[in-house]
Amino acid sequence: MEIEKTKTQSDVQKWMTLIAIGTGTFMAALDGSIVNISLPVISQTFNVGVAQIEWVVTIYLLVVSGLLLSFGRLGDLRGHKQIYLIGFFVFVLSSIFCGLASSIPMLIAFRAVQALGAAMIASNSPAILTKSFPASQRGQALGLQATMTYLGLTVGPSLGGFLTQHFSWRSVFYANIPVGLAAIWLSYRYIRTDNENNTAEPFDIRGALLFIAGLTSLMLGLNQGHVLGWTSPIILGLLITAGIFLAIFIALELRVPSPMLDLTLFRHPVFSLSTISAVLNYICIYAIIFLMPFYLINGRELSSSQAGLLLTAQPVVMAVVAPISGTLSDKFGARIPGMIGMGVLSLGMFMLSRLGSGTPLLVVGLSLALVGFGTGTFISPNNSALMGSAPRQRQGIAAGILATARNFGMVLGVGLAGAIFNTILHNHIDPGSAEALSSAFQSTFLVASGIALIGVFTTGVRNA
Repeated sequence: MEIEKTKTQSDVQKWMTLIAIGTGTFMAALDGSIVNISLPVISQTFNVGVAQIEWVVTIYLLVVSGLLLSFGRLGDLRGHKQIYLIGFFVFVLSSIFCGLASSIPMLIAFRAVQALGAAMIASNSPAILTKSFPASQRGQALGLQATMTYLGLTVGPSLGGFLTQHFSWRSVFYANIPVGLAAIWLSYRYIRTDNENNTAEPFDIRGALLFIAGLTSLMLGLNQGHVLGWTSPIILGLLITAGIFLAIFIALELRVPSPMLDLTLFRHPVFSLSTISAVLNYICIYAIIFLMPFYLINGRELSSSQAGLLLTAQPVVMAVVAPISGTLSDKFGARIPGMIGMGVLSLGMFMLSRLGSGTPLLVVGLSLALVGFGTGTFISPNNSALMGSAPRQRQGIAAGILATARNFGMVLGVGLAGAIFNTILHNHIDPGSAEALSSAFQSTFLVASGIALIGVFTTGVRNA
């Protein structure tokens, strides 16, 4: 009787942990999509151009990406729950200050602080879930977490538009407060306190600084490459600097006894190939996120609200499919669902590469839904395989690598899509024509389809 009672309490706690993590995941995804929709209004409020307002998003991306690995490692050393909760306090407090910002530099500075909290949250949540659920339910749990991400991405544009229109752009930051406070209470109440962290290991400060400098330089170069030109001295300087810092970082991590990034993790083919597959997947997804609004608004002359509604076809399908795929991967393994997902994603990208100026919008929606089905099928099994292949004492590092792969794929996707699109457009006889626009879209998505096919291979061979 006592054993059954203990088991029931354990079951309740793990599912409440999932709700706590899911609430935080929803908030983070909501914040990313809700802020983007308000940028034109913020730009008008402070009377600044696109080049300045872009930094509201760029600074967030750079800070999050540079710190994910460091906070994942800190979670391993000091406890994932502790770092996770601190991250929430930082995120909620900085959201208040973002809403109170009286200038663009002030808003950009508070967004950097907000990204600090987001990095603490994102780098520890998968580790907490992996420790809270048995291996037989890991894919299901990570799939449900992915669903909360896609729900946040789905709700964000509509909610952001409503709040901005009826209240002000400041309200999109204040929206984080009630969700964040609920997540803090749930996390404090239900997430188990870590008892097995090896606090005797020192934190690798030199490695952390080198990694932040190298990755920030790399991502800034990739992010701005299609804007400044890939051969400009600034971009080349950033990429060379990134290469130097990251080379020194790897050399250091191979020598120190307690590295920030345990490179031995990459000797495991499941871990290394799952990481590569994740990057390839996010390259495709963010190529769509970057280019499809231009196709729908500029190429098809839809309104912003019409385009936003059509684009929700992708995350809605992802939200439905991800937990189902995760549950199936728990029973049948991650390899087959992952390969099917990347294969369907490749097919969806190929269908997008066939879109023209007269393609029925129903076909556009179905193509996006197919991409969503492929990604939803792939993500949960791949995340489960990656986290499951890392030792328990390295779960924070694994979670940090997973989140870094997502951001790295995002920047690569935007940079690659922008480079291909602009190159084809500028080399066309009539760059401003509908034919040139259509050709640029088709070529970019065709390349992305090929990248997804490579993902089918990397997913398939990882268990060999």
